[in-house]
Amino acid sequence: MKFVIGLIIVVGLSLGVYQFYQYYGQFQDKPTETAAPARVEVSGEQLPGLPSSLQGPLETAEEHGAAALKTFLTVHGHEIQDPRRAWIELDYVVLAGATDLADARLIFGKVKARLTPVSPVYARMKELQKTYE
Repeated sequence: MKFVIGLIIVVGLSLGVYQFYQYYGQFQDKPTETAAPARVEVSGEQLPGLPSSLQGPLETAEEHGAAALKTFLTVHGHEIQDPRRAWIELDYVVLAGATDLADARLIFGKVKARLTPVSPVYARMKELQKTYE
């Protein structure tokens, strides 16, 4: 009889500890979605600001390297709006960084001055900041 009573007490205490643990778990700090917004991957093709008539010439310029992209930006830059323009200029910065670091830094500085933290291109600019400042 002592054994049965002891077993009931052990099982009861175990269930009580388990229930207390479950109850305590409700009050622990849980990460909220507003604490750190999920990073959304953005590609240049998704961004607005590039007229559809310039999509083909842009692709051609990107295939031919930094000099062709700079010429494209010089000729058509006034037709392209941010955030797509900033993305294309950052593409140029990456391409030109290997051959003309001074020009890459100049263009990077202009893009950085124009962008705000709410821009979809801001995260990419921050990644490149260590290299081109």
